Amino acid sequence: MNHSSRAMSLIQRQVLNQRSRPIRTPCDVFINHRGIDTKRTVASLLYDHLSRLNLRPFLDSKNMKPGDKLFEKIDGAIRDCKVGVTVFSPRYCESYFCLHELALLMESRKKIIPLFCDIKPSELRVLDTRSVPEMAVKRFNAALEEAKFTVGVTFDSVKGNWSDVVTSVSDIVIDSLMEVQEEEQLRRRSTLMEVQEEEQLRRRGTRISFPNVARASQIVGRY
Repeated sequence: MNHSSRAMSLIQRQVLNQRSRPIRTPCDVFINHRGIDTKRTVASLLYDHLSRLNLRPFLDSKNMKPGDKLFEKIDGAIRDCKVGVTVFSPRYCESYFCLHELALLMESRKKIIPLFCDIKPSELRVLDTRSVPEMAVKRFNAALEEAKFTVGVTFDSVKGNWSDVVTSVSDIVIDSLMEVQEEEQLRRRSTLMEVQEEEQLRRRGTRISFPNVARASQIVGRY
């Protein structure tokens, strides 16, 4: 099954799962990137490719409009997304916003797909610690360390092909979305089973207590 067919299968599952729930349009994929490095290349190409597959990617330049509150819009998109794609690039760590988004993705326990574009994991570090609060530096370093030890995709923009890397990352995104959806279904089933078991125990306990209640009433009635 190619990635277009798998994407269509994923969309059909989402439609079926949402029929009984209020209409919401959270993004499927949050694209975390350094605009000066990758907005005109892999970030935009990935956004367009995922959109053609009828998925809902989030890219700041595509999804935000004048009047939107920056942190409110971006933080909300991260909390609602299912998967994050983090495009690490040479100037990525210079951006407070990039590091904040990465930290929030990690803290929200989202599935992250790192794309190391023209940079090695070992080269990732918070560069200017003097202008960033100490607590933020700790958050950013923790997120970067976790990202370094997450299996990702490496890409050399001089030797590589943009189309190939976009297709590769899109395939991984689709697989990850399907995994997340299956995990959510398992959690819902588990929760439903727990509720049903509690209800059965409650009913069973009520039936058992009836004779005792009646007996107690008889005893009280004698006095």
